[in-house]
Amino acid sequence: MDSRYIGRFAPTPSGLLHFGSLVAALASWLDARAVGGRWLLRMEDTDPPREMPGARDAILHTLECYGLEWDGEVVVQSERHAAYAAVVDKLFNLGLAYACTCSRKQLEGYNGVYPGFCRNAGHAREGAAIRLRVPELVYRFTDRVQGSFEQHLGREVGDFVIQRRDGLYAYQLAVVLDDAWQGVTEVVRGADLLDNTPRQLYLQELLGFSHPRYLHIPLIVQPDGHKLGKTYRSPALAADQATALLLRALRALGQATEPAMLHASPAEVLAIARQHWQAQAIPRQSTLAEADLH
Repeated sequence: MDSRYIGRFAPTPSGLLHFGSLVAALASWLDARAVGGRWLLRMEDTDPPREMPGARDAILHTLECYGLEWDGEVVVQSERHAAYAAVVDKLFNLGLAYACTCSRKQLEGYNGVYPGFCRNAGHAREGAAIRLRVPELVYRFTDRVQGSFEQHLGREVGDFVIQRRDGLYAYQLAVVLDDAWQGVTEVVRGADLLDNTPRQLYLQELLGFSHPRYLHIPLIVQPDGHKLGKTYRSPALAADQATALLLRALRALGQATEPAMLHASPAEVLAIARQHWQAQAIPRQSTLAEADLH
């Protein structure tokens, strides 16, 4: 048992939880609970225009219906703006970040790698995005499921945004600051965020934070290859299907299920799954077809 383990689940309240969300939540919950660790809940609501009215409460209710109880108070990112602003100011004043006035049209054709147009332009901050300067270095880490991963920040990413032109704070900044503030030691999330990790490792290093361990689970995709998500109107999790969907999520994670679990309550399913959790059994691939899990 490891009481030092601190994990977290961080949904975005732009819609209701769907099956892909359940797989991510279940993986992080089981990984924490199997060793007696803590499991925190954080609402990543840094983009108010995308937030769906009532989604926050609906997410909490769904997690409770599925037996996924969390520790402590729910952290809400929109209440953490002062902390984000202080770090952006610090990085800007140290010359580690700068103002960028580039439009999306100007950046077309660069395959998502920022070409550095504003790096030495000395623009004023007002009405501009703030970008963090990245080193010409390779950042690498070993994921607990996906194995070794590396990325050259300069060539493959370029200077990245930490505060948007509209003043909203970027995911990369908020997630690093909140994980450090909450003492998160283990990050369990979808494989679509695997290539975000080197940026976060760099930010952690820059701010003097320790690195958590990472575990990226396969992404659940629809027949057309798109990930399950709010954008594609993936069906919301139904409370009366909790047991069946928990069992399907366990299969997605490569975990063994027992016939007796078919007629068990969600709490009973979780209790059995917790006893037999094997993170090493999670498929080492980036995607899984939802249709194959029925």
